[in-house]
Amino acid sequence: MTDKSAIVIGSGFSGISAATTLASHGFRVTVLEKNTLPGGRARRFEENGFVYDMGPSWYWMPDVFETYFRRFGKEVSDYYKIERLDPSYTVVFGKDDVMDIPADYESVVHLFNNLEPGSGEKLTQFLHQAAYKYDVGINQLVYKPGRSVTEFLSFKLLIDVLRMDIFTSFDKHIKRFFKHPRLLSLIEFPILFLGAVAKNTPALYSLMNYADIKLGTWYPVGGMYKVVEGMVSLAEEKGVQFKYNEEVKGFEFDKNSINAVVTTNGKYSADVVVAGADYHHVDAVLLPEKFRNYSKKYWDTRVMAPSALIFYLGVDKKIEKLNHHTLFFDEDFAVHAHQIYEEPAWPDRPQFYLCVPSKTDDTVAPEGMENIFILIPVAPALNDEEATREHYYHMVMERLEHFLGEDVRSHVVYKKSFAHKDFSEAYHSFKGNAYGLANTLLQTAILKPSLKNKKLRNLYYTGQLTVPGPGVPPTLISGQVVADEIKKDFA
Repeated sequence: MTDKSAIVIGSGFSGISAATTLASHGFRVTVLEKNTLPGGRARRFEENGFVYDMGPSWYWMPDVFETYFRRFGKEVSDYYKIERLDPSYTVVFGKDDVMDIPADYESVVHLFNNLEPGSGEKLTQFLHQAAYKYDVGINQLVYKPGRSVTEFLSFKLLIDVLRMDIFTSFDKHIKRFFKHPRLLSLIEFPILFLGAVAKNTPALYSLMNYADIKLGTWYPVGGMYKVVEGMVSLAEEKGVQFKYNEEVKGFEFDKNSINAVVTTNGKYSADVVVAGADYHHVDAVLLPEKFRNYSKKYWDTRVMAPSALIFYLGVDKKIEKLNHHTLFFDEDFAVHAHQIYEEPAWPDRPQFYLCVPSKTDDTVAPEGMENIFILIPVAPALNDEEATREHYYHMVMERLEHFLGEDVRSHVVYKKSFAHKDFSEAYHSFKGNAYGLANTLLQTAILKPSLKNKKLRNLYYTGQLTVPGPGVPPTLISGQVVADEIKKDFA
């Protein structure tokens, strides 16, 4: 226990997680949030009876959430209820070429065998390896703070790392098991937002396939924001105070320490500051040059995961042909990926993702209507104009209507878009990105931006631009990791 105080900047998953963990270590914690609600990218909004999760919509790795709440003597069920989706999701390859991915594993094996004889047995072998990677990766490696290579210098851990195919590409790895292009697309899907094409992504990330196929796709009843509400409730039980509409504008210093955090409404002092806001914004904008961890050149050479163009739609009728999650793989992803990762540009014919939570939850849309979320992954740092957004809206809606065989656009009673400019304005997101740094080999573990400021003794970082990386479960872990490091440093 300690009598020290801490300020956490930002109330995304990592910020709330860091605040709660610090409070459990005895710190007096205040969270400063620039927006009116907690959650960061996982905020929600309501319009005309529709309730929209603004960002994350997939609930994967339920064990990570259970571990988080149990750390504080609680259960997930104390705060929200989850339901496993079946099918987990649907993949559309064409108008009459549709694949539902079942929740039952034996049914998945049957599906694979139908496409490629013998591939069901190979799937079992593939997932056996992926299960090992998941166990070591999620239960050990992601909890490493990445402050020194010595963290990885145990013989057992070195052997584990070598067995995890870190130096083999994901593309090469999966082609040892599968040949059919449909199966390759399915296996590649979970790494879609990691920030690199399969040939540049370590095969370590087949652990995502274990999470997908074995652990399943779940839904928190009421939406992903129920997770945020549960985390905030737990934090407040631990004594954490949340201050909203408090955008951090800068700092005051006393030699090599932050003396005060300056916001739009005043100043806050604490012994420790944790930046759960965008790392680049804090490091390159809020801090004077002499206290920055990284140069402009460093940030300009980082490989970013995609941004996104999102549409939130309210439709005044039910659409029977859609499931909760649908992936439209009806265009060539090689071309789309090239325009995201290699020669960044607005894509010619993008793949896209569609979520209809009203298929599972009748509280998120008025009776007889559908709540639709459409996401197009796009390169970061693109010129984001309203005319461009409209162009892509009509492009994906034409493809959706072609697949459904019915009109949708004339039934849209609510519509809102969200893209680069909005990510930058709402979250100070570097280059308007949606998912943080790409999970390439050279941006893994100790090669990610450090969770500790190298020049200020009491400034730390958490979230998707530092260890362990992007995604809801990793950022949930990130907050715990940084809080535990602070406990060590300030004990």
